[in-house]
Formats: sequence, C-alpha cells, structure tokens
Amino acid sequence: MQTLPRRRPAFMLVEILIVLGIIALLIGVLLPSLSQARSLAKQVLCQTRLRQWGLAFELYAAENRGYYPHIDGLDRQDGSIPRRSADIADYYGWVDVVPRYLNEKPWRNFPPLQHPGLENIFQCPAAILAPSAEYGYNPRRNGYFSYAMNSCLELDENCWHNPTDNIGPMPSFLKTSLIRVPGRLTVLFDQLLDPRFGYNGQRRERSAGQHCGSYPKAFSSRHRRGSVLGGSILFGDYHVEWRKSIWKPAWPPDLEVPPRDDLDWYPYVMRSN
Repeated sequence: MQTLPRRRPAFMLVEILIVLGIIALLIGVLLPSLSQARSLAKQVLCQTRLRQWGLAFELYAAENRGYYPHIDGLDRQDGSIPRRSADIADYYGWVDVVPRYLNEKPWRNFPPLQHPGLENIFQCPAAILAPSAEYGYNPRRNGYFSYAMNSCLELDENCWHNPTDNIGPMPSFLKTSLIRVPGRLTVLFDQLLDPRFGYNGQRRERSAGQHCGSYPKAFSSRHRRGSVLGGSILFGDYHVEWRKSIWKPAWPPDLEVPPRDDLDWYPYVMRSN
C-alpha cells in the first residue's frame, strides 16, 4: 500500500505574529540609527560646501588685490538706478562674483522658480523651508539663501548699525590684510530659513533666508550632535566649525547688530575720535 507524503504543517498565527514583532523591533532599532546617519551625512556635506566657499573666497581675494567680494547682492536692489557707491557694491555680491571659482553660474543668472536647491553648493543640504505664510517674501519663487555672509565685515552706509555705534560706516569691500583675528572672524554661516526661530529662537524673522548677507539674528541651528542642535560657520582662516549658538549672554533678545568691538563679527575695531 502506497503511503502519501506527510504535509508540512502551516505556520500558526502566533508564530507569524512573533516574526512580525521581531521585524518591527528591528525596524525600531535601525530607523533612529539610519536617521542619525543621514543627519550626520548632511552635516558633513554642509561643512564641505562651506570649505569650498572658503577656498573660492581665498582665490577671489588673491585675484582682487586682497579684497573680499561684497556681502550683499542684487537681492538688496529694487531695480532702480544705483545712487551711491554702496548701491553699486551690490553688483559685486559674493553670490554673483565668487561662484565661477566653483564652476557655478552667478545667482543673478537664475530665473524665478529655478534658483538652486539643496543639491547645489549654494545651499545647506539640511535646510528646510517653512510654510509660505510664515515669510514676508516668496522664497519658493524668488529663491532663498541658506548660507549668509557676515554683514559686519563691510558695514557700509546701506547696513544697519548698532545704536551705540557712533563711528560711522565701514568700506563696502574688506581688505583681508586688515582682519585682526582671522580664526575668530565669522565669514559665512548657516542661515535661518524658519522665521519662527529668529534672534536665537527668541523672535520671529519674516525675512529669514531672503538676503545673502545678514547678522547673528539669522544664525540657524539645524545640525544635530547627539541631542543638541547647532550650525556650521566658516571663519576668516577658512576653517569650519559646528557651534551650538553664536548668541552671547549679554545680548538683548532684539539685538539687530553686534557692538562694534566684537572681533567675532567685525574684522577690526574702529575707535571713535
């Protein structure tokens, strides 16, 4: 008599649930690690891009008698004929004259709705736009800057000044040989894109990301180290650091511009007569 082969018993529901539970547990363990790895990769790429900008700034200065480009670009212009030398300086903003050293075209050559995104060296890869209603301009149409040049480097007559500043405007172009402490001096930094967290998280800043030059109020803490958020800074000696914050304890929550004797923000100290 021929015997039929015995059928293998099917998985029981309990066994299937156990397997699914193990898979869910593994996913729960691995996902935070993957998220941290992605965050770290973006932080490394951000700092790499800032170092590349630093090299480009150095090359620009070498070809222009030791001068840096202007902090502001045509984002500060309204299309009218420039009347002052500070207005003309905006035509030589860093986002327009430095990119060629990185094989990129000037910012002004990008049409509306086609400005560089996160894949481009113009932007920090971890930058995220807030909802459009938060802004006082249209970043998705007109473009935005997730890196800003330190406006205090060339605090000319078009720039805001600290209320205690009675010294007067600085030249529109900085000669690098005048920098007192290059290793302390902020040149480029991660710029705020979420208006809700301006002024070190203390006040709204509806122009967040609108301009390529700005002040400490626009510093962005978007790179995580452990449980702490911070931002990246390119300094005057072209090294890059992560900092938790650049806001100083003595500063009021509505500070627009640092005092003139701060060598973290100003290239040199000018004295009043």
